[in-house]
Amino acid sequence: MLILYTTPMCPYCKRVEAYLDEAQIAYEERNVAANPTFRDELLATGGQMQVPFLVDTERDVSMYESDDMLNYIAEHYAK
Repeated sequence: MLILYTTPMCPYCKRVEAYLDEAQIAYEERNVAANPTFRDELLATGGQMQVPFLVDTERDVSMYESDDMLNYIAEHYAK
């Protein structure tokens, strides 16, 4: 499962979300601005308060950079 930590005003988050939506790839968005639990998860998992942050629970992979995310998603999930 893909989990994407975001905030509403983050243009890089929107870029990754748009790619996932266009490619019809399922993911769970976790808005750290709206939910303190998600913010705590982000800090515990990634170590920094930076978004976007992508977690792939199937492959035990996590990353912060949106370009890296797009490349990773294209390689492993795009049809």
